[in-house]
Amino acid sequence: MEKKVGRTTKLLARLLAGFMSGTPATSSATSNAPLVSGIATVVDGDTLRLGPLFIRIHGIDAPEQGQTCQQRNGRAWDCGSAATAAMAEMVEHQVLRCVPLDMDVYGRIIARCEAADGDLGREMVARGLAWAYSEYSKAYSDVETAARTRKLGIWQGAAQPAWEYRANRWERAVAAAPSGCPIKGNISGKGERIYHTPWSPVYERTQIDEAKGERWFCDEAEAAEAGWRPARWR
Repeated sequence: MEKKVGRTTKLLARLLAGFMSGTPATSSATSNAPLVSGIATVVDGDTLRLGPLFIRIHGIDAPEQGQTCQQRNGRAWDCGSAATAAMAEMVEHQVLRCVPLDMDVYGRIIARCEAADGDLGREMVARGLAWAYSEYSKAYSDVETAARTRKLGIWQGAAQPAWEYRANRWERAVAAAPSGCPIKGNISGKGERIYHTPWSPVYERTQIDEAKGERWFCDEAEAAEAGWRPARWR
């Protein structure tokens, strides 16, 4: 969720300064914010990892991994995986150029990013593989209207907006989780500390063994601060 906070300016500058000090693929932009660039790893349809930074693409909300939507014939299709695959296709072997705009409450940089073919957020909405996140930005509203008119992607049939999909699963998970903290901090077989939100496709089958150091978190910011990373699907 692209929840902005007003007190992030100094923290954002500190994170970017740390990234710039260790990554030669970062240069200065003409605006007040630096231009962060490099090869990215795809987390999902609207989130990337660029070096140590997690980048949330500005102005869009893509279907979550594991989320399904309806086709024209009413059958379900895996719109979440399709969105992740489309983002991966666009960024593969590309040096991205991202302009940081803000930071969300989970410590992710909200940024407008471009690859060789142009603006990633605009392209995802144009393909019908993301909603324009109009609660936070109207940047892609016109693009969404065009995709909806052409019945592309998520506009083929019924599709629950990603923010509603997350909210519904969050509420159910909170009710069932210990102390109302629903995020599962799992340790992989390789020793990686990975957290799963209630909309993760493997959430239900992920078991927490606190004796092994696994734990529950109340929100993503808490998990990130403790050194756990979000699950990736590519």
